[in-house]
Amino acid sequence: MLTYAVRRILGAIPTILVIIAIAFFMIRLAPGGPFAGDKPLPVEIKRNLEKAYHLDEPLYMQFGRYMGNVLQGDFGPSFKYKDYSVNDLIYQGFPYSLQLGLIAIAIASFFGILFGTIAALKQNTPGDYGTMAIAMVGITIPNFVVAPLLILIFAVTWRVLPAGGIAGGWTSFILPIIALSLPPTAYIARLTRASMIEVLRSNFIRTARAKGLPERITIVRHTLKAGLLPVVSYLGPATAGIITGSVVIEQIFGIPGIGRYFVQASLNRDYTLVMGTVIFFAVLIILFNLMVDLLYGALDPRVRYD
Repeated sequence: MLTYAVRRILGAIPTILVIIAIAFFMIRLAPGGPFAGDKPLPVEIKRNLEKAYHLDEPLYMQFGRYMGNVLQGDFGPSFKYKDYSVNDLIYQGFPYSLQLGLIAIAIASFFGILFGTIAALKQNTPGDYGTMAIAMVGITIPNFVVAPLLILIFAVTWRVLPAGGIAGGWTSFILPIIALSLPPTAYIARLTRASMIEVLRSNFIRTARAKGLPERITIVRHTLKAGLLPVVSYLGPATAGIITGSVVIEQIFGIPGIGRYFVQASLNRDYTLVMGTVIFFAVLIILFNLMVDLLYGALDPRVRYD
């Protein structure tokens, strides 16, 4: 397994390099620049700024310089957040994004697996139809629509939870976590139901029941273990997506996470901050997918990493 993991990590290096190259040149194709604003800068000041950040050099030289810094773990200075490097901003924002994402995916996994299992065991009953109908609603309504509704109900109308920011302590994270966890809960519930129904019809489940194994043990030890494989496949990119993709939620609730920095950097054409967050997101997604592949070996005895 260690050899497989090392091979996967080494194989991911060219992918990351391609992502860096594509992101580097694409962001420079966008109109405007890091020093463009409502009030144009004097030509001399703009020229001095571009020289200070090496933006006056040809693109290939800028790319080579940037790649050299990235290989040393340096994402460079932020163009808009003065006196802060991109590494500093990621270091400050990531704990908030990580906390939101991990709690949201844990809640989504628990309730999604629970509801999906109940729906599979009660197939073609009102409980099954009701659970899947709610799941479809959770899938079709995006979280950037749910978030303002939660603020309207719990913060404005009932005034029981903060509307945003982090001044309220742990209570400030309740609404963002709910908004983040609803869509993956619905996806996990549907995946669990479909997989569990297929496993329940398998020969080894019929054999276990024929031998007189209690239904609870049959479900918990055998059906769930085999039925969760598609869910595990989904959880890898979903976890990385929630941690790194809580961009809109962090913006709506005023959470100073890495997603909020990414939005501001895109609007401000902060090249280095956009590049740093893109690279950081890409590495996270690759690592979570690797973790999922390794978990497969623990859940499915047919999987070997020799």
